[in-house]
Amino acid sequence: MSQSLVDDQAEAALGLARPVEPGTPEKAGRGRADVRQVLRFLLRRPGLVLSAAVVVLVVLASFWPDLFTSQDPLKGVPSENFRGPSGSHWFGTDELGRDVFSRVVHGAQLSLKATIIAVLVAFVVGGLLGVVAGFVGRWVDDVLMRFVDVLLSIPALFLSLALVTALGYGTVKVAIAVGIASVASFARVARAEVLRVRQAVFVEASRASGARWYSVLGRHVLPNAAGPVIVLATLDFGASILAVSALSFLGYGAPPPAPEWGTLISDGRNYLANAWWLTALPGLAIAATVLATNRIARALDGEWSRR
Repeated sequence: MSQSLVDDQAEAALGLARPVEPGTPEKAGRGRADVRQVLRFLLRRPGLVLSAAVVVLVVLASFWPDLFTSQDPLKGVPSENFRGPSGSHWFGTDELGRDVFSRVVHGAQLSLKATIIAVLVAFVVGGLLGVVAGFVGRWVDDVLMRFVDVLLSIPALFLSLALVTALGYGTVKVAIAVGIASVASFARVARAEVLRVRQAVFVEASRASGARWYSVLGRHVLPNAAGPVIVLATLDFGASILAVSALSFLGYGAPPPAPEWGTLISDGRNYLANAWWLTALPGLAIAATVLATNRIARALDGEWSRR
């Protein structure tokens, strides 16, 4: 008996209807209704729209910084040092006369790169551990979850510091350290979702029809367990920005004069008395990005799922 026939029998046993073929009136009408529902959802939440706009601006600044500024973030004009925010220098200038806004824009590339790597490491490694533990079970589950418990017992920042000290300095190494420190939470959530889905009726029907384990895992378990893990990745994005910036603030990130966000705050803390903008405005950029990603994660996790 072929694999497709087995899966079809499982769907038939559950009374599942065949999907509507593309291009049919039913699907077109459903697509228009979904678009209207999304628009109504967004119009009633201006804070969510603003958060999405902030994230889009940060992404654009990371990939195309020339859209926002044409000034060189590494070149300074000593005669213009410590200039306050103005029309020519939106975020002011630093002790070497470098434009702070240009450094924040170009620093978004380094910080976002490190954050994406950290979230991917946590998502892939933690998700894999959770899926294996939840789907296989038995002694494999016990061993993997005890390892996860050890990771959870160590504060994430301390674990990141220990790892980056062992790995060495640099943006990528900081990102890997932050990602490994977040593996435990992803493993826990992934395992819980796999255990929940594994006991569902449609999974039992697929197994009873003779479906192989990899078909059950790929077609039924993973698609239905991935939602909360993806939401956690969105929420962890903001936490990773803070962790990467904290390690860069402590001097573990890219070496100077690279304009990482944490490094910008660290460089400006010595001039708080006469140049508050050197720390306040890069810190505001970090806070706005973190709050925006958290708002989007909250919308995906609670508000949209309830609708």
